[in-house]
Amino acid sequence: MSGSQSSTSDSDSIAAVDQNVRRSQRSDTAGQALAPDLPRRWHDVFWLGIFLLHLIGLGIALAILGLNRFKKSDRFKIDRFTTGSSGSNRGLTEDYWPMYALAGGVGTVLGWTWLLLLGSRANQMMKISVHILTTYLAVISVLCFWCEQFFWGVAFAIGAALQFLYVISVIERLPFTMLVLQKAVKMVWSLPEVMRVAYAFMLVMLLWMAIWSFGAAGVVASSMENGGRWWLLVVLSVSLFWTGAVLCNTVHVIVSGMVFLVLIHDGREAASMPPNPLLKSLRYAVTTSFGSICYGSLFTAAIRTLRWEIRGLRSKIGKNECLLCCVDFLFHLVETLVRFFNKYAYVQIAVYGKSFNHSARDAWELFQSTGVEALVAYDCSGAVLLMGTVLSGLITGTCSGVWTRIKWNDRVIMVGSTAMLMGMVLVGVAMVVVESAVTSIYICYAEDPLLIHRWDAEFFNQLSETLHQRLQHRSARAREVVSSNRFDIHIRESIPV
Repeated sequence: MSGSQSSTSDSDSIAAVDQNVRRSQRSDTAGQALAPDLPRRWHDVFWLGIFLLHLIGLGIALAILGLNRFKKSDRFKIDRFTTGSSGSNRGLTEDYWPMYALAGGVGTVLGWTWLLLLGSRANQMMKISVHILTTYLAVISVLCFWCEQFFWGVAFAIGAALQFLYVISVIERLPFTMLVLQKAVKMVWSLPEVMRVAYAFMLVMLLWMAIWSFGAAGVVASSMENGGRWWLLVVLSVSLFWTGAVLCNTVHVIVSGMVFLVLIHDGREAASMPPNPLLKSLRYAVTTSFGSICYGSLFTAAIRTLRWEIRGLRSKIGKNECLLCCVDFLFHLVETLVRFFNKYAYVQIAVYGKSFNHSARDAWELFQSTGVEALVAYDCSGAVLLMGTVLSGLITGTCSGVWTRIKWNDRVIMVGSTAMLMGMVLVGVAMVVVESAVTSIYICYAEDPLLIHRWDAEFFNQLSETLHQRLQHRSARAREVVSSNRFDIHIRESIPV
């Protein structure tokens, strides 16, 4: 028995040494990758071309749609090509454009306010977002029913129920999540240059929204039937979502590169820091890595949201074997997708300049090989930041919707829903600054825990303690799975690497 324990101890010591060697090698590689004169290759150029062609084509379409009813009804005679046209000219582009201008203004103010209060009131604002969002969704649902918009009333009611269930399922994780967010805020607050980047990109997004809302206002004012208007607005919304995600993830790459540099060089004032690190990160993000950003922005957000919901549902199922089997099938399908589409890829892109899929796979394998994946799965900081983004979007949509109801009662949902998306995109640019710091902290902790220890020893101890508890929890769950003769796939998933 003692011989077995000695053998196990020796194996653990050898594994620990090998892990430290691998981490040291990765840190050396990171240092080389961040060398000032190291050239980088262009990646995912196809998706860069698709995104640019999409912007050019959409810009032309938006101009035509907006100008068609700007100061003159049906200027380009487009109505003759629309089947099922109602023939009722309910307004011109300039009648609805100010409502979108209000949405842009409210979204910008909310985003800038969030950035200004980042150092002093960030935790309070995030707690408010978590606890208020369910109530706000429920109130919007009631208002939709009152306005006889039953579809939207049901949609917002379902959203409120899902939000409530998710918060209940992760309530025990919120203290740790708030701790991680607090440390991420501390990091970005010490880097005022990344805050200026967020302000600048928010202005860029606002300029594009001026063009986008011009075309959207032309669609809302058109005389085609409601179905045609809604389909056009859905297409425009998908385009705005992709464009907003690309700009947010560009900020993500810039901030991640900057935070990683600060951590690996032990401070922004260190003598080993390369010159002009922010400009270097910015140059990489908008040139060689921009194609990877465009590609990842298509899928990452949707997959992440689906993963949060499935994880929350999975933790509350209990011992219902049939339901557990169905949810586990979805869970492992989404986990496979996460291997190739995850937000941690942007840190790898910023540091090493890899392609998106390569970066996502390497980041996930790094987490699994070090056990940090258990810590990442326990943290729900991304979901908390998304709640703040959605709440800000709802406030923006409500402001524009109320004004629209005063003037055009039958176009409230059209304007309100698209204005909500505008507000979410604008505030998302501010939120991504903190999320970038969170992802960089986890990557650095997996690469070399001493990087976090040098920066904040107390935080390092809390991370290590939580990781140890999560790995013990997984081991206990593995033993429970074996004893109850459940599926082999659970065993492989539960045992930590």
